[in-house]
Amino acid sequence: MLINKDNYHTIWLNEKSRSSFSIIDQRLLPHELVIMNVHTSDVAASVIKDMAVRGAPLIGVTAAFGFYLGTLEASQDNFDSYISTVFKKLAATRPTAVNLLWALQKMKAAADGVQGIDQKRNAALQCAIAIKNEDIEMCRMIGVHGLELIKAISKTKNGEPVNILTHCNAGWLACVDWGTATSPIYHAQKEGINIHVWVDETRPRNQGANLTAFELGQQNINHTLIVDNTGGHLMQHGMVDMVIVGSDRVTAQGDVANKIGTYLKALAAKDNRVPFYAAMPVSTIDWNIKDGVKEIPIEQRDQNEVKYVSGKHEGKIKEVLICPETTPAANYGFDVTPSRLITGIITEKGISPASEEGLKKLYS
Repeated sequence: MLINKDNYHTIWLNEKSRSSFSIIDQRLLPHELVIMNVHTSDVAASVIKDMAVRGAPLIGVTAAFGFYLGTLEASQDNFDSYISTVFKKLAATRPTAVNLLWALQKMKAAADGVQGIDQKRNAALQCAIAIKNEDIEMCRMIGVHGLELIKAISKTKNGEPVNILTHCNAGWLACVDWGTATSPIYHAQKEGINIHVWVDETRPRNQGANLTAFELGQQNINHTLIVDNTGGHLMQHGMVDMVIVGSDRVTAQGDVANKIGTYLKALAAKDNRVPFYAAMPVSTIDWNIKDGVKEIPIEQRDQNEVKYVSGKHEGKIKEVLICPETTPAANYGFDVTPSRLITGIITEKGISPASEEGLKKLYS
């Protein structure tokens, strides 16, 4: 995807030494484009935990490269114990996004599958590269399948734009390229379909305002920023044709955990007969749990994310307190949308009903 007309991925290996990787520090977007060099597994853990990178797919890829850096740090004498510590450290950074553990398990299996420290390091490197490339292809295919939904709606619009509402950032910045929820949108643009995106601001970290609006603008896609509570009003007045959101974890029966506020959008969509889709790759499915409301751990983050807002003023990025300083705040990072509210799940394999039977058939 594009930033200032140049092509970027969100993460890339520094090929010269292969002992570090680089990321876009998303905490500073859209105001500043800063590239961070990640040279240790500790730094890899911190950029995930502190949300310099975010989005379930990108978290998984970053953890994979972080694990690889851990293999470079480990010595012959303590390799297995050190790698076990790195695994646990990375796994503890963001508990809701299942892609994190999925990627780490693949990395560990790759390293365990060969003998010799050099062979283990090389196996880990190749596995991390494969996970990154797989994410790009899966997101591309999510767009290919989701495009058909947009095409079908476009045929009924008589040249008017297809209005798509999305929540948080499930764009290419949350992945490596293409994105999940945005991939069908980018494919629709390439097909010349008239589209318009309603962008939820997505409090408290404003990933919609900061990131989704940024990347849609960079791609010259027509969009409008709205406050989080506007979606229901727009749906009541026929101003939304479909909702597409991302996902941080999908249960075996099709419940979807996504950024806080997604559940409310699904309720409004159901009440107004607006199709509601979640887009995600296979790595986001947690086959070990069924009831998302009861079983998915919901991350609770620092209350200051709610009490302060960040923005640019007089050329500097600043934080501003928006409530009494002593006011306590709750900061639940995610909520769960039950499968009964979801029209379908867009995956790299096709579009599935939000059900155990549908998902198993798709991934058999």
